[in-house]
Amino acid sequence: MTVHPAAADHGIWFLRRDLGPKALIPALWHAVEPSRLCTLVANDGGAHVSTIEHVMAALAGCGIHNALIEIDGPEVPILDGSAAPFVRAFLQAGLTEQDEPVRAIRVRRMVEVRDGGAIARLEPSDMLHIAFRIEFDDAAIGTQEKTLNMANGAFVRELSTSRTFCRQSDVDDMRARGLALGGTLDNAVVVEGDRVLSPGGLRFTDEPVRHKMLDALGDLALAGGPILGRYTGIRAGHALTNRLLHALFADPLAWDRVDCGPLAGRTLPGAGLGVADHHAVL
Repeated sequence: MTVHPAAADHGIWFLRRDLGPKALIPALWHAVEPSRLCTLVANDGGAHVSTIEHVMAALAGCGIHNALIEIDGPEVPILDGSAAPFVRAFLQAGLTEQDEPVRAIRVRRMVEVRDGGAIARLEPSDMLHIAFRIEFDDAAIGTQEKTLNMANGAFVRELSTSRTFCRQSDVDDMRARGLALGGTLDNAVVVEGDRVLSPGGLRFTDEPVRHKMLDALGDLALAGGPILGRYTGIRAGHALTNRLLHALFADPLAWDRVDCGPLAGRTLPGAGLGVADHHAVL
């Protein structure tokens, strides 16, 4: 997979090199199709790319709003299960500020979707905040919650290295169905009851909720620009966050687009990344 810089207002697109030059797929909320345990986007011709949430989070968290991602298969590599390898590569390559102002989506009034006890909500705010709460029976995870202001590199420092997590029973079930055959304890946090089976244990005591926040940022990046608002997720997943974007854009009074000038631009995720942020993902 190769990520290329793109001109202002290009947005984020995937190109399936194995399917030819017409296999362009937009990284946008309305291109998402149902997929278990990950985010998948597809074009009208049926070309698709799955498990895009980590690279999308890395792009958003580094303040990259225009890129062409060339990939030679149907799935983004899982790597270590976090966004850190992507962030590391972007920071090592260097980031260039573009001449055009960033166009953001400002939330003007509250929008909420529910699925049983799961909730995803967007509310007005002058910058992006993410609040998340998870509740699992497994004692190794339990109930965790965290809130972050995503301005000024918080994603890189606080969330980017958090890995996806699952139960050992989930791994056994997927392998029985011929899935996740390349998965190992090195690219996910695997738990069983009160035990963390992955070598080295957790990177943070609350790594699971941090990773859910990482996923949320990647799914929100499919809005087509950075969101100025407060996102709250309670037991939410990829599908519910995408439903939230559908609900947001279905209500013309709930949002508008704004050009971020120099002052507002300094509060966006990824603005002002420096050497300390680079060291955080080394």
